Amino acid sequence: MPARHDRGRLHLTATIRAAAPHQPARGRLAAEHLRLAVPDLRLAVTEGRESNLVLLVVDASGSMAARRRMEAIKAATVSLLLDAYQRRDKIGLITFRGATATLALPPTSSIDTAARRLQELPTGGRTPLAEGLLCAAETLRLERIRDPRRRPLLVLVTDGRATHGPDAVGRSRLVADQLRRTGVASLVIDCESGRMSLGLAQTLSLHLGAQYLTVDEVAADQLVRAVRQGQAA
Repeated sequence: MPARHDRGRLHLTATIRAAAPHQPARGRLAAEHLRLAVPDLRLAVTEGRESNLVLLVVDASGSMAARRRMEAIKAATVSLLLDAYQRRDKIGLITFRGATATLALPPTSSIDTAARRLQELPTGGRTPLAEGLLCAAETLRLERIRDPRRRPLLVLVTDGRATHGPDAVGRSRLVADQLRRTGVASLVIDCESGRMSLGLAQTLSLHLGAQYLTVDEVAADQLVRAVRQGQAA
């Protein structure tokens, strides 16, 4: 950048490039040194590569569809981790089923750690959507303390249904509102299947202030593509 102040390190090559076109006008002869002027001076500006935290929050309730979904999630997580070392990203995974949510994979960039943690992911039971979002909020809060410069992206894979506890759908929307107020970037991937669409996931995405995507069937390549689009956005 042009040296408009005295802070920073002089970038010699850029300074020479800036001065070179002006040498004839400054009367420089072939045997003379380069003639510099203050407007030629350029300072070096360094930037660190921004790292990301991708936190996948996945509905593990249900039966056969949930088992297929979890297999796709495992494959997508490993694919994202393959890029994580170079990008300095971290990947985490929360699953929710029955009455609780579980941090199945604490945020990591280690494929070995992920392989161990993801080996067994139980499915089935009711759908504690609010608990999944609360677990996500707490995980993001702790990670923000550990590394406030890391940019979080919350990726919620759900059909929007909530069946655990009183007013389960209403509570999930209240928690989504709280998450939106923290300013976290988020993406809702609607995995609703069947002919009758209730649109619950789309409504939830509005409460989260999230990007919204629909998929006919959750597949690893679709998830990876969606996460990368979310990171770019």
